[in-house]
Amino acid sequence: MAVTATTAAFGQNQKGGSISYPESKKGTTVDTYFDVKVADPYRWLEDDRSVETEAWVKAQNKVTYDYLDQIPFRDALKKRMEQLWNYEKIGAPSIEGKATYYYKNNGLQNQSVLYKKGKDGKDVVFLDANTFSKDGTTSLGGVDFSKDGSKVAYAISEGGSDWRKVIIMDAVSHKILEDTITDVKFSGVSWKGNEGFYYSSYDKPEGSQLSAKTDQHKLYFHKLGTAQKDDTLIFGLKEKRRYVGGYVTEDDRYLVISAANATYGNELYIQDLKTPNSPIVTIVDNFNSSSRIIDNVGTKLFIETDLNAPNQKIVTVDVQNPKPENWKEFIKETENVLTPTTGGGYIFANYMKDAVSFVQQYDYSGKLVREIKLPALGTAGGFGGKKEEKLLYYSFANYITPGTIYSFDPKSGKSSIYQQPKVDFKSENYESKQVFYTSKDGTKVPMMITYKKGLKLNGQNPTILYGYGGFNISLTPSFSIANAVWLENGGVYAVPNLRGGGEYGKKWHDAGTKMEKQNVFDDFIAAGEYLIAQKYTSSDFLAVRGGSNGGLLVGATMTQRPDLMKVALPAVGVLDMLRYHTFTAGAGWAYDYGTAQDSKEMFDYLKAYSPVQNVKAGVQYPATMVTTGDHDDRVVPAHSFKFAAELQDKQTGTNPVLIRIDVKAGHGAGKSVAATIQENVDVQAFTLFNMGVKELPKN
Repeated sequence: MAVTATTAAFGQNQKGGSISYPESKKGTTVDTYFDVKVADPYRWLEDDRSVETEAWVKAQNKVTYDYLDQIPFRDALKKRMEQLWNYEKIGAPSIEGKATYYYKNNGLQNQSVLYKKGKDGKDVVFLDANTFSKDGTTSLGGVDFSKDGSKVAYAISEGGSDWRKVIIMDAVSHKILEDTITDVKFSGVSWKGNEGFYYSSYDKPEGSQLSAKTDQHKLYFHKLGTAQKDDTLIFGLKEKRRYVGGYVTEDDRYLVISAANATYGNELYIQDLKTPNSPIVTIVDNFNSSSRIIDNVGTKLFIETDLNAPNQKIVTVDVQNPKPENWKEFIKETENVLTPTTGGGYIFANYMKDAVSFVQQYDYSGKLVREIKLPALGTAGGFGGKKEEKLLYYSFANYITPGTIYSFDPKSGKSSIYQQPKVDFKSENYESKQVFYTSKDGTKVPMMITYKKGLKLNGQNPTILYGYGGFNISLTPSFSIANAVWLENGGVYAVPNLRGGGEYGKKWHDAGTKMEKQNVFDDFIAAGEYLIAQKYTSSDFLAVRGGSNGGLLVGATMTQRPDLMKVALPAVGVLDMLRYHTFTAGAGWAYDYGTAQDSKEMFDYLKAYSPVQNVKAGVQYPATMVTTGDHDDRVVPAHSFKFAAELQDKQTGTNPVLIRIDVKAGHGAGKSVAATIQENVDVQAFTLFNMGVKELPKN
């Protein structure tokens, strides 16, 4: 199938409601898919380096901030958000060599600081990302120590980009050891002893580094003391793969390589590092399942896999004959989804039951040691660590319980609170409950609803319905300061576990992909209808929110059912489903979405729900605030730009359609605390204002 494009002169858009929107010039670009012509009038907004796009961004932000500035309670909302956010946050300690490190944020620091524990009890700053840039837009993207802890490689992200620079430093003297490694993307750093490390990179793309396609990932080994141009290419030249990662086992014995062309399904390889020039051995030679090596004991490998086990299991195999036909079951698949970790000489099986955690501890013979008692229903994470560690750590949180870190003795099974945050939020005044509602096709879908005790079911409660529904990602209970402020102000926060996610394993994920993607939107719409039917809220007080794939969810829902909600909040969304795969690493999302080039049937299906192509003239869409970042190179901002332009052009009635574009910000990771607070304030202020709220309740 050929895609052709023609571009001509620009026209003008209409003005919407009482807001005078910036001009979004219309081009006459037309693409042809399977003999079907599709207009793309705002194609010019895909050029993130053009002066026209830059001017459009500035003009849109002026309109948006002029609107937000008029909201009378916006400053009060920010004051409370900052008050609640301003508490000390301390991470679990990590032992590297002979030193112990931990992260701490005093409260409102833009970036958390990495500290090193001093022998005299005086802890010292090891890395402070707040000093990397004046405006807090350069963040720490990862810190990896050599085997003996004497050296460290730390990655930085500038402006929220997925592209990283890796700086190599002596961990004792803090001396920078050599030139910075550049152009690292979608990669960790994994040391081989103390001599060097493995990392992954794409060749620098032609055109814009923030939007041009990147689809050949390569694994390199960097030997200390040598130039990056001399790094050894390990994998990815003959084998063209979009995502390649390599990591060294804890005993320094093996290099494990994972290679994939999509966000689901991977090949698996292993190389014996003890034998010079040993071959890379194939374990899994196809993309039909997902597998990873979680540990080894000598030549015995422990592999987590969903091969013939949609909910995951653990198998063992000897490295001499590692093919799947030789795998032996170690921890069987159950009806609940498994995510294992290892630490302290044990394996921890973290299960999800209806999106809530329970954890079992096993020894390396496969014997169940104990089930770990958790504080309440919620999400537990952690239990990872080196084999010799005597004390492990895990976190626990839910929608009304701030994240608390527990220390755990794997021998005795005793848990103790290690760090409990002092948040000015009275959890005892709120409740979360899980309900199951019925989607359009009869599927039962779970949803957590959180609110202040004593809530009146009168249909007048401001409600945020938040969803994702894709990429095997599970939405499990978590605590958020922004959500706490929403709850304090009488809001309801509801999170359904939509198909496309990973809450019920691979079958649940697949039920929301490609030609089944509409199931996700139907599940979300049914969640909104449930909240309205049960009188938690009504269409006048319902907001829908989601980011990235969740931004697509919001865009599709609001174009299919604009009557369902009062406010729509698509963030960093995938909104042009006909062209998403032409930007950065977007082609790797095809397992979930399919592409417009796959077939006429797939093209028709995508076109039928793609938000950019489904904005209709003469329709009253909900009050909408699109949010994105101008440095987002995961989901390029052109998606959001084009969607906002379409909505502003075609909106009927007076509901505002705004786009809020963070400058020097990306997909979300590493965003400064100040920028995060301001975005949440603006989203909540916009939402409440458009629900008719004039002032915040007195708590």
